[in-house]
Amino acid sequence: EQVNNDPQFLLRKAHAATSSIGSATVIVAMLERNGILKIASVGDCGLRVICEGQIIFSTSPQEHYFDCPYQLSSEVVGQTYLDAMVSNVELMEGDTTVMGPDGLFDNVFDHEIVSTIARCRDVVEAAKALANMASSHSMDSNFDSPYSLEARSKGFDVPIWRKILGMKLTGGKLDDITVVVGLVVSS
Repeated sequence: EQVNNDPQFLLRKAHAATSSIGSATVIVAMLERNGILKIASVGDCGLRVICEGQIIFSTSPQEHYFDCPYQLSSEVVGQTYLDAMVSNVELMEGDTTVMGPDGLFDNVFDHEIVSTIARCRDVVEAAKALANMASSHSMDSNFDSPYSLEARSKGFDVPIWRKILGMKLTGGKLDDITVVVGLVVSS
């Protein structure tokens, strides 16, 4: 069967073919020969495009409310491929893409992603370094992570008596961590 070059169609097809019980966030990205990266995502998986040391494109998470992302589910109720956020971005030779679930982006700041990409020799080393950083940050209760900053901005924090003692909500978020790094090269 011919592969359709529409990532939203592929989400529909994969979701319909899944028989497992449960739910998940998902992101699909397809790079076409003309340099257009087509993206479809449901939930809080993410993708960043880095060009010359700057993030030039970033997906946005889809949430019902803080820490409750959209998900494709085995149940009849819930989100479908129609709820996917669809984006297209033109890539150039030398651009780097970084994809992952919230376990990456809740624990690693964008500036850390950019600096890690810059210091690594290749995409394999970069992916491993980012996954290790996310894992380390996720277990560090003192790390002021992207997740803890967002939680505080949404009104979540330590009890008032801890605030009086100068404490604040900190720490990473234990979660699934997968990192895919790609480098655009001409063929």
